Amino acid sequence: MISTHPHASLLQLPIHLPSLRRLRKDKVVVVMGATGTGKSRLAIDLAAHRPAEIVNSDKMQVYEGLDIVTNKIADEDRGGVPHHLIGIADPDADFTSSDFVGTSSLAVASIVGRGRLPIVAGGSNSFIEALVDDRGYEFRSRYEVCFLWVDVAMPVLHRFVSCRVDRMVAAGMVDEVRKKYNGNSDYSRGIRRAIGVPEFDAFFRSEHSCSDDGKTRAKLLESAINETKINTCKLACQQLKKIHRLRNINGWEIHRLDATKAFQRNGLEANEAWAELVAGPGSAIVAEFIDSLDHSRIFTTTAATTMAADSGSFGAVREVERRTAMAATAR
Repeated sequence: MISTHPHASLLQLPIHLPSLRRLRKDKVVVVMGATGTGKSRLAIDLAAHRPAEIVNSDKMQVYEGLDIVTNKIADEDRGGVPHHLIGIADPDADFTSSDFVGTSSLAVASIVGRGRLPIVAGGSNSFIEALVDDRGYEFRSRYEVCFLWVDVAMPVLHRFVSCRVDRMVAAGMVDEVRKKYNGNSDYSRGIRRAIGVPEFDAFFRSEHSCSDDGKTRAKLLESAINETKINTCKLACQQLKKIHRLRNINGWEIHRLDATKAFQRNGLEANEAWAELVAGPGSAIVAEFIDSLDHSRIFTTTAATTMAADSGSFGAVREVERRTAMAATAR
């Protein structure tokens, strides 16, 4: 018989185990870092050790198109790991932080519901902050978050991203942007805000003009490439400042992984340094995070779990995300 006394012991009250299970927070990993530091690489490395899926948090990669300019990871480089929120939004619309919160929340819930670990990875810290520290505190109330920060010394990173721009040009970036060029383009909206698009405006205007000679256009092209490099370096500095603010002012517990030595080396030595300084420690941090006492039900690998993200089911999930993104930006 249950006591009716107002101060009855909790031990005398009926206990519903399903309710207790719901009090457990599911786990989410967030991989942060400035542009070019290897966030996608680490996310894929982490997913190789457990059933996981990756949610993109790069505000330009969420748009459809301009794959070279936005550095979208190619399908063949994803290691078979499902990726969400890549190329799903209308390139001419604005995909805002609130749009990201709504769409990524659906993706995270879907991943958790299929018994897998969500890994949110990308350089748009404003998107990550909007998701994690939402006004209603809903995300934090549902999920326990492990933050990993891939860091590279700025002088080293600046050299790397400058060389990366050269590789992007060699891969066809100029032709890719040329196809998107419109003399009346609004560079404050959609995918045209991406670094590597507005920088080439003067060059493409010159191409469409009969008055400029080849020498002038060559100088304009060189200037556009250099401006793209400079603006990419500026972006990296801004992203680093935001990470410091999130850690030092917002109080986020962020695990820093220094990848500088991996970027200073080449070939096999670079891969070994990455494994020793980034992938290995990162995997250890995530393993400890998952195996903590507040562990969730979702990380037991079973046949059903490993089959949950087959191409058919993932295709359906991606279509839902695409429609959600399109509906959000159409408002």
